[in-house]
Amino acid sequence: MTFKNISQLCLIGLFAFLASCATKKIDPELSKTDPEYKNPFEEGTYEHFTAEKDYPKTYDTWTNVQLLPQTNSSNSWVKVSLKLQRAFLMNGDQIVIDYPICSGIASRPTPPGDYKVLEKIVNKRSNLYGKIYDADGVCVNSDADTKSDVVPEGGKFVGASMSYWMRLTNDGVGHHIGNVRRYPASHACIRGPSKTMPIVYSKMAVGSRILVER
Repeated sequence: MTFKNISQLCLIGLFAFLASCATKKIDPELSKTDPEYKNPFEEGTYEHFTAEKDYPKTYDTWTNVQLLPQTNSSNSWVKVSLKLQRAFLMNGDQIVIDYPICSGIASRPTPPGDYKVLEKIVNKRSNLYGKIYDADGVCVNSDADTKSDVVPEGGKFVGASMSYWMRLTNDGVGHHIGNVRRYPASHACIRGPSKTMPIVYSKMAVGSRILVER
């Protein structure tokens, strides 16, 4: 074999190697923590949303814009995952909105269960938790519990805002707008984002199902 032939074979091999590298795809089974991980799904799809590195910890919300207008109190329900700290507005077995939530702390946990919405109130304030002000209007307790904290003479208690309230239990657990941290931080209620809860609220009715899973 001549030197010319050997050179040609080397060039062919080099081109083949470069071509294979150019077409090589990142294994979609790679862990999200792997530096080479790339989201293998089409952007905008739910698969892409859940395959992002920061899911489920993300504050972002995903919405099925085609299905949302078809969703109403006759076919909607909400599924809450305490493990993922996320909730899902459902239409039958299809996800309409996937949004972050914040559930109860260890000493006041959100109880798992299969619930029905007992009442709906847009402008709701807690009669248990809130702030206590003294007679001069100065906040003296920003995390007050009416069961144990005393209002000073001339002062007042102002319940925490729980807008777009949907009651789950008769002892005060509900789903409402609140400060959503990416870990359990509430007094047993399920807090949701201010931009999402009015939409979820509008799609649900008294008697609608809310399933809370561990």
